[in-house]
Amino acid sequence: MTVFADSSALVTRYASEAEQVELGSPPEIIVSVLARVEVPSAIWRKQRMGELSVADAAILVAAFEADYHGLDARPDGFVAVAVGPAIVERAARLVAVHALRAYDAVQLASALSVTEVVPECSGFAALDRRLRAAAAAEGLALVPPAEVC
Repeated sequence: MTVFADSSALVTRYASEAEQVELGSPPEIIVSVLARVEVPSAIWRKQRMGELSVADAAILVAAFEADYHGLDARPDGFVAVAVGPAIVERAARLVAVHALRAYDAVQLASALSVTEVVPECSGFAALDRRLRAAAAAEGLALVPPAEVC
């Protein structure tokens, strides 16, 4: 299954979270370019909060970057979707309908745009409940399913 993964779900691949999301492995994962900043930010925040050592955070960020850029033994990496004017416009409409935070709306708009051109992308992975509810309302299949989260 090909899945669009919000940054909150991606973080669980690298750092322990109360909730984990099974996403599969690249290239089955499509992400927004926002993940390039959001995932390392979340990992470094864990380090600042004392949940990770500096060395561990650096290793986790390097592992994410290897997947994102398709380095090492992971030649395909993630498929990253650029954020252009059409996605921004769609996100602006989504914030009004679903009361989403700005970047959550951009993530959802990106996922919706992807599903229009990549029909095999049948899942949307996120941990944020409001974002998951908005994705479900927009017709996306949730990963994990709603009853799991």
